Amino acid sequence: QLQASGGGLVQAGGSLRLSCTASGRIFSNSAMGWFRQAPGKEREFVAATIWSTGSGTYADSVRGRFTISRDNAKTIVYLQMNSLEPEDTAVYYCAARRPKTLSVSMAFSYDYWGQGTLVTVSS
Repeated sequence: QLQASGGGLVQAGGSLRLSCTASGRIFSNSAMGWFRQAPGKEREFVAATIWSTGSGTYADSVRGRFTISRDNAKTIVYLQMNSLEPEDTAVYYCAARRPKTLSVSMAFSYDYWGQGTLVTVSS
């Protein structure tokens, strides 16, 4: 199971940190990702990390502003969001998948999803 938290209301230029707590077994090459869905839009990839390496993959729209990280001991994945823009307003979902060869940016490749947390950025 995945439990996302940390969303809220912030002004443009501000920061938020989202957390996703995972329960159950995590394989070393599992991927943990963040996706978002704005009103009237499709769900889109934000960032992902491979559990064993901690390496991050980012969407072009957030690269340089967002950072994904994980806490191995607590099985938590974080999404640090800086320099937030109104266009970042969305419900953010964390997701997890077993080791696969598919790109981590593909939502359909994920096996487990959290409930979503709302991020609202005011201008």
